[in-house]
Amino acid sequence: MSGVGVVTRRVARAPWTLLKALFGWLVLFEARNKVLLAPTAVRLRRFEDVEIRRLARFLSSPPSALVATVIATHRRPEALCAAVRSALDQTVRDQVVIVVDDGAGLPELPADPRLFAVSLAQNTGVAGVVRNVGIRLTRSRYVAFLDDDNLWEPDHLERALAVLDASEDSDGSDRPDGVYTALRRVLPDGSEQDVLSVPYDRRRAAREAFLDTNAFVARRNRSLHFSRLRRTPEVLPREDWELIRRYGRRYRVLHVPHPTVRYLMNPASFYTQWRRPS
Repeated sequence: MSGVGVVTRRVARAPWTLLKALFGWLVLFEARNKVLLAPTAVRLRRFEDVEIRRLARFLSSPPSALVATVIATHRRPEALCAAVRSALDQTVRDQVVIVVDDGAGLPELPADPRLFAVSLAQNTGVAGVVRNVGIRLTRSRYVAFLDDDNLWEPDHLERALAVLDASEDSDGSDRPDGVYTALRRVLPDGSEQDVLSVPYDRRRAAREAFLDTNAFVARRNRSLHFSRLRRTPEVLPREDWELIRRYGRRYRVLHVPHPTVRYLMNPASFYTQWRRPS
């Protein structure tokens, strides 16, 4: 009987196995998410629009620069201050940094005319909405992203912009629109786990979660916005994967194989997970 049960299970799983082989498990999981979680996105888009109108009233004009860095935060005051400092200490000075707090309140932040901070009216627990608010409140040619428990090396933006501004042809037709650097993944005790450096490959990205927005710098356009699906920690793939894969559908994305991000492998984070489901 056990042998018959095994065969039955294999037959039942055959269509799923075939679909994973054809499209990749991450693509299939995201298709499922869009079906099951669509109502949450509608409600969160409405909330996001209301917050944009409310918060814009507190800004005399939209913060503007060559690069807008969006820092999403929630209840990590000490880590946030370190992240903000690593953003402000970039060798690229033509930058605005906007901190968007997910409804928990902000600590005292460094006094810098390039730094702006806002708090959402309530906690969403949805990183996509938090980051979208930062994108929509700023004006810039490029946008970069940094979470409150990660750090940048001082040359992060410089290396990314050097690639974004380069072109092989005089008309710039081969110029990339988005780049992501390598991640130095760090354990909570401060020791290094590894360096994640994977060239951009849409086929590989359908099966591996190696894309993270802490390393992503992109040209601002209509595709540069995050999913508003309510993704609990169990929901895979994450917002980071969805954004870069969708962005790469219409725009050229390149990898810079130099580690410029210190990414904390934080077990308490609800923003990013790297585990593959069994």
